Amino acid sequence: MGAKMMSVLSPASAAAKRPSSLPSSPPKIAFVAAETAEAQRGLKALSARYDPVPLEQADFIVALGGDGLMLETLHANMGRGVSIYGMNCGTVGFLMNEYREEGLAERLAAATSVDLHPLRMIATGCDGVSQEALAINEVSLFRESRQAAKLRISVDGVVRLKELICDGVLVATPAGSTAYNLSAHGPIIPLGAGLLALTPISAFRPRRWRGALLPHKAVVTLEILEQDKRPVGAVADYTEVRDVAKVEIREDREVSLRLLSDAEHNLEERIIMEQFLP
Repeated sequence: MGAKMMSVLSPASAAAKRPSSLPSSPPKIAFVAAETAEAQRGLKALSARYDPVPLEQADFIVALGGDGLMLETLHANMGRGVSIYGMNCGTVGFLMNEYREEGLAERLAAATSVDLHPLRMIATGCDGVSQEALAINEVSLFRESRQAAKLRISVDGVVRLKELICDGVLVATPAGSTAYNLSAHGPIIPLGAGLLALTPISAFRPRRWRGALLPHKAVVTLEILEQDKRPVGAVADYTEVRDVAKVEIREDREVSLRLLSDAEHNLEERIIMEQFLP
């Protein structure tokens, strides 16, 4: 997740939802890469093949690495309106396309795109100070001590669960539903479903509660009970706030991120396929 990035770039013009032909002028492409040997080799090879431009001039950013590098690249370019295309030089690479040096401009022109909207976390500490952060995958709450966390859950101002005793709880986007949410036995959500996942982490009471699917417009408020005895921290992707008293989570539709995929590696299809893996 914390992979450092390095820039270089190449030609291309802005991609529409599903471009059908190459633009008349070369695309303006920037490269960012993880510091792994494989990603750095890819950066060198692609930089030699394509004309790089500075990040701030790019219409496309090509990220070389794994999902952590992609997450970092998406965060670093929120609100810029630039299309981001990943090539896997990491391990899992769920958000990435296959690494190939040839035909990059053609791949970018033919790529399908999906617009992602992050979650906005407003975390109020026990000292009354609030901090905000955005999360592309999920916002998670975790106990900070040997004591289980004790939480009250409200949705759109209505208390839905008076008391949840657990190790934590998370709210995941569709894009993040196959990440930590899935490991916590939460549901996989197709990108176009208009839903968020509310998933407990090791729930003790009520023991049989498995979480909820919520409309994407829902505002989730998590209140920490017995804050002094049972301290809780909150994490939005990789922004952490310690000792919170209350956390409000909502989807921020005003922030949009455009992720590009090869047709044969379409993100929506990959998320659906995850539900049928043995």
